[in-house]
Amino acid sequence: MFLGIEIGGTKLQVGVGLGDGSALVALERREVDRAAGAAGIRRQIEALSAPLIARHRPQAVGIGFGGPVDRLAGRTLKSHQIDGWTDYPLADWCRQVLGLPAKIGNDADLAGLAEARFGAGRGRRVVFYTTVGSGIGGALVLDGQVFLGGAGIASEIGHLRPGLHADRPELTVESLASGWGMAAALQAQLTEPISRPLEPFLSGGPPGDEADVRRRLLAADEADAESGEDLRQRCGGNLDLLTTKIIAEAAEDGNRLAEAAFRQAARALGWALGQMITLLSPEAVVIGGGVPLAGENLFWAPLREEVNRYVFPPLRGTFRLLPAGLGEEVVVHGALALAAER
Repeated sequence: MFLGIEIGGTKLQVGVGLGDGSALVALERREVDRAAGAAGIRRQIEALSAPLIARHRPQAVGIGFGGPVDRLAGRTLKSHQIDGWTDYPLADWCRQVLGLPAKIGNDADLAGLAEARFGAGRGRRVVFYTTVGSGIGGALVLDGQVFLGGAGIASEIGHLRPGLHADRPELTVESLASGWGMAAALQAQLTEPISRPLEPFLSGGPPGDEADVRRRLLAADEADAESGEDLRQRCGGNLDLLTTKIIAEAAEDGNRLAEAAFRQAARALGWALGQMITLLSPEAVVIGGGVPLAGENLFWAPLREEVNRYVFPPLRGTFRLLPAGLGEEVVVHGALALAAER
């Protein structure tokens, strides 16, 4: 029996299981208090783990951490959401406080490990996993083992920069295609004046028909204003509360701005997956996280179209895009599998 822990930016999960993909014996889930920092999360881990350790007597601990880690040294390198995790000896802390040997890994790597061994990628030799939620992570799994690269950090598909113009670290696929990226783009669009490209409005009328162009620009502005007001109402007038779920519901109801946000996200993610498939040629691309829950029309169909637009043409039809199969417990299963490795 093993203990598996997921440390995310918003949630903490602690589970007990065999590490072979079988059903968890026990699972505790809590929200994290970001204001309490890493120390607060460690207090939560200690409180949740103590009774599980006493009851089930696990042999070791595996931890999936929401950020880059030094897996060999057992240290977290940084969290992009929670203060206090920079160069922290988490494996040593587990040995001292929980009294158990511990291994740590990046949460996306461990989710990919679990999906490749036990979930949607099971039975395939080359599996690429990506989670598309508040952020975008990735993992390449070869013959059931996570590929860590030469530096221990690999497959960071969310941190690809789409295009030669993306010359700053923040101009990433994650900033365009993640849940927070879509929300941030819409928030900016609804609070800042944004110039509109004229090309779509210069076609359709006779040359020099300035009145027609003005009419079409005005109609587009009015439609966008209506869509913007709809989004504001859906989040109670506070755009800081705009979520992927709200954007998806608005898009399903025909909101132009919400539909455009999903189209842009599909284009950015499809570009990234196209480059990855061209380089690695996986048999399966497994996609988890909250954004894919938007469904076939908003997420999956546009994504397949964009991947096929950008992938090396001879590779079309050689891979499958698959929804993840292990749900919210995926990182815990990966952490248990890591703990079970000798």
